[in-house]
Amino acid sequence: MIIVRRRGMLAGCVAAAFAAPARAEGEWPKGPIRFIVPFPPGGSTDPVARIIQTRLIETTGWHVIVENKPGGTGAVGSAITAKAAPDGQTWMITFDSHILNPAFAPGLPYKDSDLFNVMEIGRTPQVIATHPDRPYKSFAEAVADAKKRPGKVSMGVLGASQALVLMTLVKKENDVDINLIPYKGGGPLNQDILAGVTDIAIGSLASLSPHIRANKVRAIAVTGEARTPALPDTPTLAEQGIKAFPSYSWWGVYAPTGTPRPIVDRMHAEIAKVVRSADITQKFVEQFNMEILTSLPEEFAAYQKSEQERWFKVIKDNDIKGD
Repeated sequence: MIIVRRRGMLAGCVAAAFAAPARAEGEWPKGPIRFIVPFPPGGSTDPVARIIQTRLIETTGWHVIVENKPGGTGAVGSAITAKAAPDGQTWMITFDSHILNPAFAPGLPYKDSDLFNVMEIGRTPQVIATHPDRPYKSFAEAVADAKKRPGKVSMGVLGASQALVLMTLVKKENDVDINLIPYKGGGPLNQDILAGVTDIAIGSLASLSPHIRANKVRAIAVTGEARTPALPDTPTLAEQGIKAFPSYSWWGVYAPTGTPRPIVDRMHAEIAKVVRSADITQKFVEQFNMEILTSLPEEFAAYQKSEQERWFKVIKDNDIKGD
């Protein structure tokens, strides 16, 4: 499995990081380490960062602080990180929407090349859910209804998100008119699906799982390549005959470009050790249904590139707006 391969590669990376006579790493850190979270408290990115922060303090003795810098669907915090000194004192922990910002807001005050891919921490598929009063037992049934009643089946999605892009693609590829309603946050989106304001909604498994477990909404599809252990009875879009790309929510770590590689490798090793410790892994699985990845920088950069090529084309071809 890929996790085993990455563990092997990680071991070599860790050994190299500590074996290299790197003066920069030896003099680091020189004070408080900042984890920039480009979103407000709440959601999933902030608690992911704070769980890592707490354990890093315990395991390394470093002074690690989390700073929330929300705004512009993550663009404000990303710009702060990109413009920070590349000395290993500033890092960013962010969410998958980060890589879509250049397509939705081409006038960003930073470039992708200003940020160095450190690690994809982990991922979880998105889930499509419906209010229990609706008749749908699968997403395919909702699509069939929407084909009979064009524009009448409503679906909550986050604006400027991978979910919005995915569902726009689903509409086009499956020739169905679902009424996509964009939301500015997961809280309002969840409130409306719980209240039955929208017929269906798509969100991260981390966000919707508590409501699924409480039987307040019903899961009717997951967006990954395979079913998730968290919802073993919920089929994928592909299993339901829906044309789409696999899609995941994920969390990643970035640093200002130019941060010395020995420092990047040391931080990568320490965060990987944290998230792969049994209790933290269990916490991430229970709270976020996260599959732990701890990908190497080169793997993470290649993944971002492939995802941007895929989704940017969908955004351009369909003239999708972020607001």
